[in-house]
Amino acid sequence: MKLLRKRMALLCAAVVALYVLGHALAASAAGIEDRILNNWTKRGEYSEGTGAQFVRIRVTYYAAEYIEALVRSEAEKNLWTSDEEESYKYNLLKTLNLDETIAFHVDFDVTGVPAYLQPFDRHLKLYAGKAVLEPVDYDKRFNFKLEGKRDGMIWFPRYDAKTGKNLLDGVKEVRLVISGSISQATTRTGDVRFVWNITGDDPSILNKGSSAAKLELDRLIKRLDKLKSDRNALQGQLDAVNMELAEIDARVDELQKR
Repeated sequence: MKLLRKRMALLCAAVVALYVLGHALAASAAGIEDRILNNWTKRGEYSEGTGAQFVRIRVTYYAAEYIEALVRSEAEKNLWTSDEEESYKYNLLKTLNLDETIAFHVDFDVTGVPAYLQPFDRHLKLYAGKAVLEPVDYDKRFNFKLEGKRDGMIWFPRYDAKTGKNLLDGVKEVRLVISGSISQATTRTGDVRFVWNITGDDPSILNKGSSAAKLELDRLIKRLDKLKSDRNALQGQLDAVNMELAEIDARVDELQKR
């Protein structure tokens, strides 16, 4: 009986130890994810000097590491199944459109005098190596009078329109510049700059799981539709050429018979 109680006590101690270890590992993992999420987010606070206006800006660069950490964090927070996690990742990646763009999320918090950002895209520049990029799309709500909090997305081109080259190849850092003229607070301090070191960013880590397969299928279907459209256009040109050739041949035959 004493031996049985001893074994039960040891078993209980082992269960408690595993429980504590599990919570410690979960807390450690959460801490790592928080650190990663913060690493790719930049912040700035600005004032026009008299206290009439304060502007806080937070900008996140959607690096592959950040996306993976965000997906894990949301999955743990919401107790998602693996299918739910993959579904969230798929929808997130589809929205970000990283195959064609460089994506940022921007949060503004304006207190006091409102800020006027319109046209917002003209206040933005992204420096990637020697390239200076302008937005290809952005959240149009930024064009309205801004007081209080507002957030949204900004997308810049990932590829050179002429050469097709990936604009981030060989680039060590990207710098997002927001014109100081967007508000009284930032006019006082000048253009706002946020810089990210992207040498450690590895987009290939996103090519895992069912979400990656679904995105590849989306890309292939889109490419297939484009090729079919090109083929139809070329076929139309070929049909026109063949028709003209037939008309010329018929006229040549007619003239030779005279």
